[in-house]
Amino acid sequence: MPEIAPERLQQFRRMREVAREIFTSALKHASIESAFARNVHCERRVLRIGEDLYDLDSYHRVFIVSIGKAAHTMAAAFEAQVGSSSFEAGIVASSVEPHTQVRGFRYFRGGHPTPTAESIRAANAILKSLTSLDATALVVFMISGGGSSTVEKPVDIVEDAMNDDEISLPDLAATYRALVHSGAPIAEINAIRKHLSAVKGGRLAQAAYPAQQVSILVSDVPDHTPDALASGPTMPDSTSIHDCDRIAAKYNLVEQFPKSVAELFRRHALEETPKSDDPAFVRARWWTVLSNRVAIDEAAVAATRAGFAVEVDNSCDDWPYEKAAAHLLNRLRELRSKVSRVCLISGGEVTVTVRNGGIGGRNQQFALACAESISGQDITVLSAGTDGIDGNSPAAGAVVDGSTLARVTDARAGGAEAVRHALSTFNAYPLFDALGDAVVTGPTGNNLRDLRTLLAY
Repeated sequence: MPEIAPERLQQFRRMREVAREIFTSALKHASIESAFARNVHCERRVLRIGEDLYDLDSYHRVFIVSIGKAAHTMAAAFEAQVGSSSFEAGIVASSVEPHTQVRGFRYFRGGHPTPTAESIRAANAILKSLTSLDATALVVFMISGGGSSTVEKPVDIVEDAMNDDEISLPDLAATYRALVHSGAPIAEINAIRKHLSAVKGGRLAQAAYPAQQVSILVSDVPDHTPDALASGPTMPDSTSIHDCDRIAAKYNLVEQFPKSVAELFRRHALEETPKSDDPAFVRARWWTVLSNRVAIDEAAVAATRAGFAVEVDNSCDDWPYEKAAAHLLNRLRELRSKVSRVCLISGGEVTVTVRNGGIGGRNQQFALACAESISGQDITVLSAGTDGIDGNSPAAGAVVDGSTLARVTDARAGGAEAVRHALSTFNAYPLFDALGDAVVTGPTGNNLRDLRTLLAY
């Protein structure tokens, strides 16, 4: 591969820094604290959430449940806006440790991306608390992405000679792994999770009935499927057992599931989740206060400030990563033919079907898929998760540019060959770590799906 001149290497380095700055700015300004300041307020014992008002003096109990990767940040933001004297107690369940704890909350650290024993303990604690409430109580649910595995309990399906505890924790974890590695979009994954769970698909709302309920949502799912967020524990389920059968067939999942779960599908023994006509939702409201759209808008502001003409293309949401990479690079080149400096921003997620997985995630897989196509060109691509976690790696994502293949050649034999091997083995992180091109933020306390930033200059 031709050697890259030092001045071009310096330009590539600067553009990688610009891409990182755009991502960092989006994280900073699409914050939960700002969203709660806009949407949650309490004055003279009147709580405002979105456009709803709740007279706290009219309730005998005010109970808070916060779950998901943003659970700690949401609990702290709620307490800052409302004050700890305005609610009685609460439960926080997240997959990360809190920096600080809010007085009055019980804390659980569940698993991610697969449930753990602590996930089940969290679910049991939440269910026990909710079932003790009556019509004089107000429940404030705060839901964020990652809640599916953080709070989990298998649904009890008693049929024939099967036991009540028919889905063991190892079987539950194996089911989650099969779903996550299947290449299915999150909405399809969560359709199946809902129907296997005692807390998902509106079942927490059923447990809380007849209490007044309001859910504050920090969304990491497509805007048109809000009930996919954390598998919709407090919302009517728009999916059905027929959808589950179709999805399982589409990805050949029954053969991959452990026996206890596979048998439920073979015998058509799944129970339907509550729908919009269920009494549990008569006194329930939901407000999305933060979503991927906000992160995209903030990234666009930062890119404009950096001197780029900005376009947004979210059409590849839930596409396979190779197809999404080809589409976005083609779009970027079309834009570049008309404008000298252009930034293409894409939100949402891409899918990866994992086989013989190494260390990496969908964002690093996407970025690496771009590397060979842009070799030698004045293009930089950054892809990262707003939660700070990409797959099973320590990184949020990665950045590549026209010098990546050449620098891989310098770091290890055969740049293009090394890239293709990392792609085929789903082992992108070690390569990016060696180059210094992994995007490492640590857990952000937020979760607004992924951001892809493509720069041409």
